[in-house]
Amino acid sequence: MRVSKEQAAENRRRVVEVASALFRERGFNGIGVADLMKEAGLTHGGFYGQFASKEDLAAEACAHAMETMSARWSQAAETAGEDALPAMLDSYLSPRHRDHSAAGCPVAALGTDVARQGGAARGAFTRGLRPFLDSLSRLVPGRSAEAKRKAALATFSGMVGALILARAVDDPALSEEILAAARASLGKPDSGGALTAVGPDSGGN
Repeated sequence: MRVSKEQAAENRRRVVEVASALFRERGFNGIGVADLMKEAGLTHGGFYGQFASKEDLAAEACAHAMETMSARWSQAAETAGEDALPAMLDSYLSPRHRDHSAAGCPVAALGTDVARQGGAARGAFTRGLRPFLDSLSRLVPGRSAEAKRKAALATFSGMVGALILARAVDDPALSEEILAAARASLGKPDSGGALTAVGPDSGGN
C-alpha cells in the first residue's frame, strides 16, 4: 500500500526525531536501524525508502538535534534577559540535564561519536555548533567582539567538558561536585571582562 507524500514526509520527520533522541542517549553505534524504526512505529523495510544509509540518517538527526537545542537556547536567553548567562549555566550544568541525555545537548552527547563519523555528520555538527557559539558570545562579558568570541569558546568548552565528566563518573557525590565547580568557575568574570576558571593557579580563592 502506497503512502501519500504527506504521510511519507511525516514518517521521515518521525524517524529523524526518534533517531535524534536515541543517538544522544545511546550513541550512533548503540542502536541499529531495525530498532530505530520500531521505536518510530514503522517497519524496517521502509527505512531505505527514506534514507540512503544509517550514516545519512545520522547526519540529519544530528542537524535536527543541534537546530532544536539552539532554538531552545536562544528562546531561554531572551526570556531570562540580563540573567541569561547564570540561568544557562544553572540549567546546562544541572543533575537533570546530566541524567537526561536523550533530550539534552547534542554537543556533549554526540561530540566524541561525531569525530568518528563521515563528512556528512561532521558537517552537520559543525554547522549546528555555530549558532550555539553566536548566542553565547552575546551573553558573555568582553571588551570587544574578539574577546567575547574567545570567552564564549572557552565557556562552552568548559560546560561541555564538565557535563561529560559528570555523566562518566560512577560516584554521585563526585558528579555533583564537578557540576557545582563548573557552575561556580564558569560564571565568574575576571578583571579583563572575560570568563575564567578559578583554581589554584588563577589567583582565585
